[in-house]
This record gives sequence, C-alpha cells and structure tokens, in this order.
Amino acid sequence: MPIITLASSWSWFDQLIKHIPEGKLFSWKAVFDALPDIIQRLPITIGLTVVGAIFGLLLALIFAIVKINRIKFLYPIQAIFVSFLRGTPILVQLMLTYYGIPLFLKYLNLTYGLHWNINAIPAAVFAITAFAFNEAAYTSETIRAAILSVNQGEIEAARSLGMTPSQVYQRVIIPNAAVIATPTLINGLIGLTKGTSLAFNAGIVEMFAQAQILGGADYRYFERYISVALVYWFISFLIEQLGNYIEKRMAIAEPIRSTDRVMGDLR
Repeated sequence: MPIITLASSWSWFDQLIKHIPEGKLFSWKAVFDALPDIIQRLPITIGLTVVGAIFGLLLALIFAIVKINRIKFLYPIQAIFVSFLRGTPILVQLMLTYYGIPLFLKYLNLTYGLHWNINAIPAAVFAITAFAFNEAAYTSETIRAAILSVNQGEIEAARSLGMTPSQVYQRVIIPNAAVIATPTLINGLIGLTKGTSLAFNAGIVEMFAQAQILGGADYRYFERYISVALVYWFISFLIEQLGNYIEKRMAIAEPIRSTDRVMGDLR
C-alpha cells in the first residue's frame, strides 16, 4: 500500500512529465508517464519473487540432501524431477501448474468425494509453485556443491562432540555452505525476479502485464517496455547491492598468523 500511495501521489513527477515533449515516432513522455502505473504492480512482483525464492530454497536444500546421501527411492525420483525441470522452459512449467493442479484437485474431488473449490485458488499459487520448483532445480546443484566443499575436518570434529546428523547440518554444514553459495544464490534471485514477468500468462497483472495493458491503450508498446525494463533494472541493481552487503557480513576473516603479528609489532 505505501508504494501504491506513493506512486499515485507523485505530483512533482506529473509536473515533470508535462515538460517532456510528446514525440511522434518515439516518445520519452510515454516512457516516463508509465512508471507510476507500473510501480503500482511492484508489490506483486516482489511477492512472487520472495515467496518463490523461499520455497525454492527449501526445496533445493531437500533435493541437495537427497542427492548427496543417495536416499533410497527418493534419489531416482529427485533425479528425474530435476532433469525434467532443467530440461523444459519455465513458461511450459507455469502452464503445466496452471492447468495441471486444478485438474489434479478435480480428480481428487471426483475420486474421494471432496468439495474443494478449485476456482477459489488464486492464480499466484500456481505461479509461485512453478517458480519455486524451477528455482529449486537449479539452486539444488549450487547448494550441493557448497555442502560438499565444507571442510571434512569440521564435520568430523562436530561428530566427535556427539552432535546428531541434523545438528551437524544445522550448526556446521549449512552455515559454512551458505557463505560459499550466497553469490550464486543472489544471481538466481535476480533471475527469478525477471522470470516473474511470465506470470501474466497465468492471469496475474504484475509489472510486465501492466506495461502491456498501457501499451495496448495507445500502441506505445516500445516505450512501455522501456519503462518496465528500467524498473526491473533498478530492482536487480538493489538485489545485487544487497547481495554484496550480505557477502561482506558473512565473510570469514582470515586468522592473523603469529609471523604477521610479530612483523606488525616491529613496525
């Protein structure tokens, strides 16, 4: 709501636009006057990104653990599932969830006499499901590589202290792996943010869909697409800066060697 209120009360922005020439073949005015309407849909884009990233990260962690430990029955299923997700376009996966989940729920209603209202399910649920699984398929390999890179000495030390396997993961493996995986995960988050532009295929009016609506009103599609591109670019820049900050906070300082300490004292 604050973003929507801010976008609708940009009186100074409206005054600025009035001084921009309309243009015939190309209009900078059309580029800038679309920004408030597009930014109104920013909370939807952020919501799809954040929720999809959270569920995707949890699924990726499960996929990685299953593959590392070669868990019976689950490993073949995980391998086929991840291969399918990585080998098909995300738009196809979005359509499969959009039409497949309601079909599956309808089957359950008919088979077990349930009365679930399928039409009441928000379209965002299908979009988030598709984004989360697609993100998990790629992120799981990043997490798996990060987990395998953790120093085995630290793991053995934790086990010698009597930690259970779950405690070893929670206190040793995951914290160390997170430091290694963070840069790649941030890149994945940027990619997911841009990928949410496909949600309009599921009937969700997010930023890209809003740009299309505005373009259809005056046929200034090129200008509207420049507008939404600028917004996505700015969001990606902010995520990149957030990633740099997190990397610095999580960085493990190298221990000061005794020789370095002696040389520092001599200076």
